[in-house]
Amino acid sequence: MTNTAETVADTLYEWFGNSARAQPDAVALEVDGVAWTYRRLANVAGNIASRILAVCDGQEPRRVGLLASRTATAYAGYLAILRLGATVVPLGTSFPAERNAAVAAAARLDVVLADGSADSTALGDRTLVLDHARLAAWADESVPSIRAFEPRGAAYILFTSGSTGVPKGVPISHGNVCAFLRNTVARYGAGPGSRVSQIFDLTFDPSVFDMFAAWGSGATLVVPARADLLAPVRFVNRKAITHWNSVPSVISLAHRLRMLRPDAMPTLRRSVFCGEPLTLDQAKAWRIAAPHSRVENAYGPTELTVTCTSYTLPCELEDWPHTHNGTVPIGTPYPGVEYRMIDGELCVRGPQRFDGYLDPADDHGRFRTGDGHPHDPNTPLDHTHWYRTGDRISTTPDSADPPVLVHLGRNDEQVQVQGYRVELAEIAAAIREIPEIADAAVVPLTRPGGDTALAAAFTCTDPHRDDATTETLRQHLQRRLPDYMIPRNFLRLDALPLNPRGKIDRPALAQLLTDADPTTTPKPERGTAIQDPASRLV
Repeated sequence: MTNTAETVADTLYEWFGNSARAQPDAVALEVDGVAWTYRRLANVAGNIASRILAVCDGQEPRRVGLLASRTATAYAGYLAILRLGATVVPLGTSFPAERNAAVAAAARLDVVLADGSADSTALGDRTLVLDHARLAAWADESVPSIRAFEPRGAAYILFTSGSTGVPKGVPISHGNVCAFLRNTVARYGAGPGSRVSQIFDLTFDPSVFDMFAAWGSGATLVVPARADLLAPVRFVNRKAITHWNSVPSVISLAHRLRMLRPDAMPTLRRSVFCGEPLTLDQAKAWRIAAPHSRVENAYGPTELTVTCTSYTLPCELEDWPHTHNGTVPIGTPYPGVEYRMIDGELCVRGPQRFDGYLDPADDHGRFRTGDGHPHDPNTPLDHTHWYRTGDRISTTPDSADPPVLVHLGRNDEQVQVQGYRVELAEIAAAIREIPEIADAAVVPLTRPGGDTALAAAFTCTDPHRDDATTETLRQHLQRRLPDYMIPRNFLRLDALPLNPRGKIDRPALAQLLTDADPTTTPKPERGTAIQDPASRLV
C-alpha cells in the first residue's frame, strides 16, 4: 500500500491522520513492549483530546505542555494536542522542575499533559496525569465527538538555552514543518512495514522527523527504553529497525562497546545522522556494520525546522568525498531553502525558516535583511529576511552544481592564540587522524594573565593499549600544525563526557582539563546555546 500523506498534508496532525485512515490496522507505535495500531493510537489521542477540553472547561486551548517521555502518553498526547489545533510545548522529564516551570510560564500554557514520571507540581493546577492503564482502556473505546479545530498557532514550540541563561522559545509553524516533511519523508524511503527508530527525546527537534516520517508514510515508530540507548546495535537487531536517526556520538558509543562488527546490523536500510558533525571515519564504521544502509548527514538549527540540508554518501566507499576537516558534507539545501554567506556566516531563508522567537526581544541580532544588512528590530520580519545560523561553510573541491556544502564549525569556536586565529575543530580533526584515537575534542582555557591555552582530551580505540601517548600526539601534531595550534595539555579519557542529548559536554570537558592543569581556568565559550545540543532543545 502506498501512502500519499506527504503530498496532501497541510497540518502536522494530517500526516498521521491520513495514514490512520488508509491503514488503520497497521502498527503505528511500539513502546514499553506494547504495539499500538493506527486505529487504537488515534482512539487514544481522541480521548485524551476530549479530557484536555474538559480540564479547560470546554474552551479551546492554545498551548499545551507535554511532560512525558518514552511512554504511550508522550506520543498519543502529542497527537491529541495537535488534533485540538493547539501548540505542543514539550517539557523535559529529566530537566529540573525550576526549568520546566520557567518554560511553562514563558509559553503561557493553558494546560499540561503528563505521564507521572516527573514532578509537575510547579506547573499549575491544570495538569492532566495519565497512566498506561487508562490509555489502554481508551484504545478500544469510541472517541467522543470533537469538532474539527483549525490550528491557531504554531505546531510546536521548543525552548533553547539562551545566551543570557533564559530559555528562548522557538515557534515552528505548520507551514514550516510541513515544508520540511515534504522535503524529507519521501527521500527517507520509509513506508508500510518499515520500522523507524525514535532515539530523540521530544524536547529535541529531530524527534519530530522520527514521528512523522514514520506516521506520514504508514511505518512503525519504535521507541527504545533508556537502557537500549546504551546498546544501539543490540536495539537495532532486537527490534529489526530499518530506518535510523541519531546524533553521530552514538557511533562512537557503539565503537567503544566493540559492537560495530561487519554486517552487525543487517536490517538497516537508511541511516540519518544530525545534530553535530559526522566524521567520515564514523560514517565508514557505521556503514561497514550496516552494509545495506544508505548513510545520510543532515544539518540545520531548530530555527530552520529540524534540518535544512543533507548529503547522502555514495553506495561505494571508494566514491566517498574527501574533505579537509574529515567530516561528511552537509550537502545541498532542500527545495525552497535559500542560503547566502554574509560576513563569513551561513544565513538561510525559505519556507522552513521560523518567523521569530516567542519573545521578540530575542530576535535582536539574529536576522539580516534581504540585501544582507542587520535587521532593525523595530521593523517587522518578513519572508525576505535571512536567519543567521552562526555557522561557517565551504564547498567540496569538485565543481558540483549545485555546490556541495561542508560545515567548518561555529563562528564562536574561533579563538585567538598569540594573535593567530585558531579553529578548534581543525586541531581535533588532526588528532583523530591517528589510528589509535577514537575521538577527540579541544577546548580553550585561560592561563594566568589571561592568555588562551589550548587543551585536548581524547579516547582510544583500544583502552588497554598505550600507543597513543601525549608525546605521540604532540609529535603527530608538530608534523601537521604550527606550534601555536598544538595543545598545551592532553588528557586521555575512557569516554568524552556527554550531556543528556548524547553530545560532548564542553563545559564538563573544560573542567576536567582544568583539573588536570590547575594553572588554568575554563575559558567562557561564546555561543554555547548552539553548540550544546540541549540548546537546540533541544
